[in-house]
Amino acid sequence: MGSPTTDVIRMILNAGPVVQLTLLLLVVFSISSWAIILIKYRYMRRAYRESSMFIDFFWKSRDLTDAFGKSKQLQGSPIARIFRVGYMELRKLSKTTPGASNGEDSPSLISRVAGIDNIKRALRRAINTEMTRMTKMVPFLATTGNTAPFIGLFGTVWGIMNSFHGIGQMGSASLAVVAPGISEALVATAVGLAAAIPAVIAFNYYMNKIRTLETELHSFSADFLNIVERDILRSAGG
Repeated sequence: MGSPTTDVIRMILNAGPVVQLTLLLLVVFSISSWAIILIKYRYMRRAYRESSMFIDFFWKSRDLTDAFGKSKQLQGSPIARIFRVGYMELRKLSKTTPGASNGEDSPSLISRVAGIDNIKRALRRAINTEMTRMTKMVPFLATTGNTAPFIGLFGTVWGIMNSFHGIGQMGSASLAVVAPGISEALVATAVGLAAAIPAVIAFNYYMNKIRTLETELHSFSADFLNIVERDILRSAGG
């Protein structure tokens, strides 16, 4: 009597071509899902670690230029990346904004306030870009979780149909005749569940992490805009 693993392998090899094709498709789904799980794990771990480092440095720094230099060192941080976008837009604003003319505050102030809208738009685009990057490949996990059980069920149903067809041809319905075909078919359901369960767990985990990072991106963006606006009002008042 062989081991359970050997028996499962034997059942797969003895299964019909449709069931074997179904199992191959499920294996592809499973391997792809695990590859995405590992890739996103490394990405999210680095994103959280470096974002935390950048936020600590940002609030301790008294100069945005120093924070910009630090952000270039933390390439894996989404928050550092949106800061670089906002900082570069602020640099453009400072270069294109004319100085106060003849003691009138309207030309300089109006152009600076208009420049804040450009910074807001740039930050929104940067956040959208980061969200696209963070969610990349994650929907495949949901697809695997939703479809793999049904693909496995299809293989099972097809295998059972063949088993009953064989029973009809042989004219015998004993357990010895029925059990092998049904057990081969049920392997497809088991493989489908094995592919779907980790994918669903990983999808929920990463979406929760992504939502948390999205909240931090919006919060940092708002804080950065507040700093810029205070600086503009202070310089206008001076």
